[in-house]
Amino acid sequence: MGFGEITYNVPLWAAMISWAIAQGSKIILTLITEKRFDATRIVGTGGMPSSHSALVMALTFSVGKYNSFGSPLFAMALIFSFVVMYDAAGIRRAAGKQAEIINMLLLKHEVPDMEKLKELLGHTPLEVFVGGLLGIAVGFWI
Repeated sequence: MGFGEITYNVPLWAAMISWAIAQGSKIILTLITEKRFDATRIVGTGGMPSSHSALVMALTFSVGKYNSFGSPLFAMALIFSFVVMYDAAGIRRAAGKQAEIINMLLLKHEVPDMEKLKELLGHTPLEVFVGGLLGIAVGFWI
């Protein structure tokens, strides 16, 4: 068993491809909706679709496809996916909303030497859902 075997790990590739498609689509959607090119979207968090959801669901459904949907490994991956997706739409989204309010307060009160907080952290439920669907499709396709 060697490191070269990683090149044949289909669930890993499904997850990585799904993430790349989701992140790449954020650049295209920004170009369409905001009429500007933003290369930072390739590594940025938040936005449509959720790359976290796409990544974990591609991994999960690829594991199910190659190891059986009745396997303990699939069950573990599915629970892991639900936790990640819940976090993306819940906790990280709430943190982004809090950052937005703090940034407004900082701007209003002109606090010196305070760096603006990142606001686009989490996802709406729709962004998580679309990312999950993308991941399922890639997980079955790969």
